[in-house]
Amino acid sequence: QVKLVESGGGLVQPGGSLRLSCAASGMDFSFSDYIMKWYRQAPGKELELVADIILTPDTADYADAVKGRFTITRDNSAKTSALQMNRLKLEDAGVYYCNEEHTTIRGLDYWGKGTLVTVSS
Repeated sequence: QVKLVESGGGLVQPGGSLRLSCAASGMDFSFSDYIMKWYRQAPGKELELVADIILTPDTADYADAVKGRFTITRDNSAKTSALQMNRLKLEDAGVYYCNEEHTTIRGLDYWGKGTLVTVSS
């Protein structure tokens, strides 16, 4: 079965950086058939799409709140996605989830269990 596992979360001071990783296994279709996405959920807030990438870096898209600070990448051969987070702010704290959504099969998507990012001085 398809499994997504996030890693890289932790405690960081405001202005610091973290790199989150998402590793996929047990793929049903080709990894490149999926759009890779990162969501986050802060305590008491709704789930928010942070960034997504279809295939190449020029297909990446970002929430306004993270543009210029976060970078999403993917490595199709390794079946991984990463979210490089720089100049972190207090409001970036939350649980970050990796998601993959099939490009053509509606409703086919998978989620990781999340990794916690804490931003605190």
